[in-house]
Amino acid sequence: AHTLLTEVPRGIDPFDPENRLVFALGTLTGHTFVGSGRNSVGCKSPLSGGYGETEAGGFWGVELKRAGFEALIIQGTSPRPVYLWIRDGKAEIRDAGHLRGLETAETQKAIQEELGDGRIRTAVIGPAGEKRVRYACIHNDITHVAGRTGMGAVMGAKGLKAVAVRGSRLPEPADQEKLRTLNRWMMENFREKSRHWRYGTGSDMASYEANGNLPIRNFQGGRFPGVEKINAQVLCAKYVEKMDNCYGCPIRCKRVCRLDGPFAVDPVYGGPEYETLAALGSNCGIDELEALIKAHELCNRYGIDTISAGVVIAFAMECVERGILGPADTDGLDLRFGNAGAMIEMIGRIARREGLGDLLAEGTRRAAQRIGKGSEAFAMQVKGEELPMHEPRSK
Repeated sequence: AHTLLTEVPRGIDPFDPENRLVFALGTLTGHTFVGSGRNSVGCKSPLSGGYGETEAGGFWGVELKRAGFEALIIQGTSPRPVYLWIRDGKAEIRDAGHLRGLETAETQKAIQEELGDGRIRTAVIGPAGEKRVRYACIHNDITHVAGRTGMGAVMGAKGLKAVAVRGSRLPEPADQEKLRTLNRWMMENFREKSRHWRYGTGSDMASYEANGNLPIRNFQGGRFPGVEKINAQVLCAKYVEKMDNCYGCPIRCKRVCRLDGPFAVDPVYGGPEYETLAALGSNCGIDELEALIKAHELCNRYGIDTISAGVVIAFAMECVERGILGPADTDGLDLRFGNAGAMIEMIGRIARREGLGDLLAEGTRRAAQRIGKGSEAFAMQVKGEELPMHEPRSK
């Protein structure tokens, strides 16, 4: 926050080279401590034009601390695609022309093979970030996502495809015994203190639907009986191959899903959490769980925030149902609530900026301003940022 306040010139466009993209760690990052695997990413947001910040878990932040750094500040713009390679106190900018257009998992694999080390940790953008989809993400090790406020779009605007890190210097705590004692308490009490160790997030979706906290059909509200088909309990019982975790965390709330058939899903992309199940599910009127798992995979492949994607697609669905958008606007796509195939197709169009997808890639506020016809009333956003999956009226 201090860097953005003091170094970003007032009034610049978020895609201006003088915007700063800041990766910042916490005091305990890299130490053997429960919950210390997270890092923040911040810049002037391309959605709101104001302060933008998001977090990711996993192992990337730990690796950066072990490489000798507590923060990265990226400024300027490269005239060609590049990636940053950091190894034990040294940083090197390398050509990434061969990585242009690659999906997130393909990018990580190519970098690890090029550098000859499968244990390198990466923070990458997908094709959506390169095309400046305003809610593009940054992916740590593919499945740990800095998802909100458009950090991936700014990374793409800077021509930075990835930050690859490898470190071997363990940080030294000031008081090892105190840290060890507190960590032991956390390990002994996490089951009592956390609701997510069994199913991950999303086990409360049925109660959310009952008490009005579940976004339904672009936040219109009402009932959604199909919630019983898409909650975490069903997901874990039918489709979860295993539960994964972040550094030093015993909760293991990260799902890994595998699907065959028409909605084939590669488990390297993990599995959906609550915000995804609600944004692309109930908020779009969709209760087909396999379609939601596939939609999640596509968002992770392309590097798109699942929350904003679900809200912007639900906005378009309401515009279609109210007659604000017609078949000519959607290129014939039947974009209505409950149409899982149309939702999945629109994710690809947004990532590629094709047709209506090009407009929706700008976010709900900008899309509504261009569409007009009263559509602003159905754009579920605050200052350009799409609402996350908790009903403000219930809260």
